[in-house]
Amino acid sequence: MQKIGVIGAGAWGTALAIAARRAGRDVTIWAHEPEVVSAINDKHENTIFLSGIKLDPNIKATSDMADVLNTDAVLMVAPAQHVRGVCEMAKPHWKKATPIVLCSKGVEKNTLNLMSEVAGQVLGKDVPLAVLSGPTFAKEVANNLPTAITLACNDEALGQKLIDAIASKTFRPYYSPDVIGAELGGAVKNVLAIACGIVEGKKMGDNARAALITRGLAEIARLGLVLGADPLTLMGLSGLGDLTLTCNAMQSRNFSLGYELGQGKSLDAILSERNSVAEGVPSATSVVELAEKNQVDMPICQAVYAVLNVEADLDSIILGLLSRPLNVE
Repeated sequence: MQKIGVIGAGAWGTALAIAARRAGRDVTIWAHEPEVVSAINDKHENTIFLSGIKLDPNIKATSDMADVLNTDAVLMVAPAQHVRGVCEMAKPHWKKATPIVLCSKGVEKNTLNLMSEVAGQVLGKDVPLAVLSGPTFAKEVANNLPTAITLACNDEALGQKLIDAIASKTFRPYYSPDVIGAELGGAVKNVLAIACGIVEGKKMGDNARAALITRGLAEIARLGLVLGADPLTLMGLSGLGDLTLTCNAMQSRNFSLGYELGQGKSLDAILSERNSVAEGVPSATSVVELAEKNQVDMPICQAVYAVLNVEADLDSIILGLLSRPLNVE
């Protein structure tokens, strides 16, 4: 797997392109925005989504889907709610033997599908599939700081080939056979990170945030049990690892969004100032609906949904959580 394609030139897609090039691969990255393509090819920098980080001149950007699919494996890094549409665009050019590595974290609205289900429905079940998920900030990966991540694939031999293609001294993928668990941890943690940001914004203390992370992990585990995830996966990099990172750092788009909500800022005002996607906002709706469909109790995610979508009073929501009956852990 010498030629790697990356679909999506946001911060994370660009960082993954850097990681693949660092591993010695020939990298082509597809961007929706013509100005991003020009910036990467001419200035060797993604000035819009990952400014200040110089790219290897051998990373080539394109707006032609056929170019990025003339590769040995493709990393899909479009925002979760756009993965279906981007897969539809890519389908005419996709070779059945080319693996798709899903790097987007979320549950599709309306259908309540995980990204693996979306890709399978659009591209077909015969396309080899893997999931890359874990505790990663794009800028740290781009700056060659040590990172460990899960690569989940039902086919262990393919999973190992993909790992060998993108791994380096500082970018360390660990294999897992549990695609569902790897996806689920990454999707739900974004919602929980908003909750932790609210705790920080309202200055509720470190104890409260630790409790929220722990009880949030219990929510992920309950949903994972119903959907067929391995509980051990949720204790690993794509579960506990990703949750811990995202719920404790202002680098997290979802945590920082929650922080501003906790400070009294409106959601519309926060989103209007950003050019990046906080996946937890759309995922709050789909995660809650998925939980309700499967009769799983997820009160923290439900609280975040209420704050984001029905403009529920934040103090009343917090009081409601604190007033829940004490239970067995």
